[in-house]
Amino acid sequence: MANELNELTDYTNNAGRDINVIEKQLPVKIGFGSVLFEILLWCCGIIPGVVFLFMKINAANYFRQLQQKIQADASQIDNFLEQRVVILQNLAKLLEKAIDLDKDVMTAVAAYRSGINPDADRNAISQELDTAFGRLFPQVEAYPDLKAHAAIADAIQQNSYLQKEITAARVLYNDTVTQWNTDIYAWPTRMIVAARAGYTTRIPFTASAEIKSKAREVFF
Repeated sequence: MANELNELTDYTNNAGRDINVIEKQLPVKIGFGSVLFEILLWCCGIIPGVVFLFMKINAANYFRQLQQKIQADASQIDNFLEQRVVILQNLAKLLEKAIDLDKDVMTAVAAYRSGINPDADRNAISQELDTAFGRLFPQVEAYPDLKAHAAIADAIQQNSYLQKEITAARVLYNDTVTQWNTDIYAWPTRMIVAARAGYTTRIPFTASAEIKSKAREVFF
């Protein structure tokens, strides 16, 4: 039997294809079959019906706990973003003492710090922080002696560390969202509970179109 997907003879897209996350929440829906299933359980006796009732209660509790975990994961991203803003603000102040730093950078960093809150657009804030740091680092490069300054070197190192932590936190957040999106369709118990609670799928973290475009650029 031939392979269903044959990399040697089947069509290939030489132009490649970019992958995008669809910004859409899908509601969970159940049909008459699920209702009939519950009715049949009660018809089989009180014990099956009661057992399934407790299973639904456990499923409802599980979803409430999972929602709290999603919120905690999202909050962790906010925490790292706020720490990165503080580091960039401190770095900007250190550089301002040593060189004639662009005043717009200081204003921008201060604005980002005041704008951090749980409801903020994390993608936009992170992108703006990358831009701010991108404006600071060339000025450090222009003054080699500054890189030997312990406080400046430490701030740059902390910024790099926090960027890795933000990436890891996003992965954890996406894992939890994937778990939610999978579990709400686990029939019968969880899917029935999710549908009656009006739950929908959740949208994972996505990179902006500008970041995707920059990833294709030549840096060296």
